[in-house]
Amino acid sequence: MPDLRIKRIYAPPEAADGARILVDRLWPRGIRKEEAALTLWLKDAAPSAALRQWFGHDPARWEVFQQRYRAELAERPDVLPVLAGLLRQGPVTLLYAAHDPEHNHALVLATWLREHLRGHKRQA
Repeated sequence: MPDLRIKRIYAPPEAADGARILVDRLWPRGIRKEEAALTLWLKDAAPSAALRQWFGHDPARWEVFQQRYRAELAERPDVLPVLAGLLRQGPVTLLYAAHDPEHNHALVLATWLREHLRGHKRQA
């Protein structure tokens, strides 16, 4: 299983984070680029602006948000190879700015990525 982690970008960077990937479309408020210690800002892994605005971090919309976001990810063929390549090199930490640790797109992205990586291993 890949060493995939999820963390708010406002938490301090740690050596154990490995590759630090910001998966938000917008730059987080109050964070300087030097402080973020990013390996990559992967905007294409973020939900579309329309989906993000519709969701509004409303837990009542969480189930539908997950389905719509997964559909968007399916239309972005470059996201999986980039993240899979980084995971082959070591730990990867997906960074997000949302306040809610239980209802955010990084959780959906991590689950989607794990599912796809398992599927690729079975096919190989």
